[in-house]
Amino acid sequence: MNGTVISVLFLLGCYVVGSIPFGYLIGRLTAGIDVRKIGSGNIGATNVMRILGPLPALVVLFLDAAKGWLCVWLAMRLGFSDPLIAASALAVVAGHNWSLFLKLKGGRGIATALGILLGWAPYVALALVGVFVIVVTISRYVSLGSIIASALLPMALFVNGLPKVYIAAGFVLSVWSIVRHIPNIRRLLSGTESRFGARVHPPGPSM
Repeated sequence: MNGTVISVLFLLGCYVVGSIPFGYLIGRLTAGIDVRKIGSGNIGATNVMRILGPLPALVVLFLDAAKGWLCVWLAMRLGFSDPLIAASALAVVAGHNWSLFLKLKGGRGIATALGILLGWAPYVALALVGVFVIVVTISRYVSLGSIIASALLPMALFVNGLPKVYIAAGFVLSVWSIVRHIPNIRRLLSGTESRFGARVHPPGPSM
């Protein structure tokens, strides 16, 4: 099997791993509900927290981040080139955002991108998490913290001297995140965005 075939299969594998919708699965398994039909309709940890509380949300956050970390860690462990490592990051986030198992719908990729950063450059991940926490603490808007941290991602990678192809991938991830947050941006501008800590009471289990 030649290198090109191996690379393609690896990227497809990253896309499939990214496609695993942990938020959706946790909602189904723990409460018999579809989190896409409640709250913001997102499958990420923030919406899961609004619906099911902190513990399920932390599980979703960990698993979504683990997807991103696993793919880039494997790519680096296997000695792949920087372009392929960067492509694996894009593939796993693409899977999360446009899931194979949810008719090409999904989340916003924030936690999965965090996992990627933990694999690439943990200090960049910690810095951006710090920005996120400060913005959310001041504004109480998780979406605003995510948007600002995402916008700073390419610059943070550049300042910390990561390879250019990683910076390019970071720019793509930043654009994807901001585009996926357009509904949130509209709600922020109209003053209707939910603040951190707001709860949504789910209906009875749906099958």
